[in-house]
Amino acid sequence: MIRNLIAEGLGTGLLLVSVIGSGIMGERLADGNVALALLANAVATGCMLYCIITVLGPISGAHFNPAVTLAFGLRGEITAGLGVAYVAAQVAGGVLGVWATHAMFDLPILQVSETMHRTGAAQWWSEAVATFGLLFVIFGGLRARPDAVPMLVALYITGAYWFTASTSFANPAVTLARGFSDTFAGIYPGHIAAFVAVQLVTAALATYGLRRFFQ
Repeated sequence: MIRNLIAEGLGTGLLLVSVIGSGIMGERLADGNVALALLANAVATGCMLYCIITVLGPISGAHFNPAVTLAFGLRGEITAGLGVAYVAAQVAGGVLGVWATHAMFDLPILQVSETMHRTGAAQWWSEAVATFGLLFVIFGGLRARPDAVPMLVALYITGAYWFTASTSFANPAVTLARGFSDTFAGIYPGHIAAFVAVQLVTAALATYGLRRFFQ
């Protein structure tokens, strides 16, 4: 169990390193071109997802996401106790990943997002679509071709950065951690709760529907 929790914390931490780090680097090098910065952000995140799911999947299942852990718990594939421990490891790993990234870019380690406001019905609906799509890809991939799941998730998230208005957080641990970074990929703390609520509710509803669809 300890190795599982380390894998979940490490994987989520590395995911946040890619999200925050590529956002900072992209913004610095794009010279005001937001589209170019977002492209860098999306590609780097997709690349990291493929790597960490492939490497850590055999250890912990490579959730790196409380919504995914909730879905597997509702499917009876992970116990409640282990699920809670996974979520704690994911959240802790995510925040540590943000802090590690700030250190790499010589930024203040402790900060909160003050400028990146993400709220409103369109943003919440985008998170519902993004979260449903992520679970659709995971469970559909496990049903059709399990070995392709790392690539499927990586490709989906890379694309979802662009086709959702919220840039596809689709992950409560990532959402919370991004509140601790006042950078390109941050989110104002006051808007985190709504994002997380939509992600978790969507995960619960999607789990039921997708189980029947892919049975």
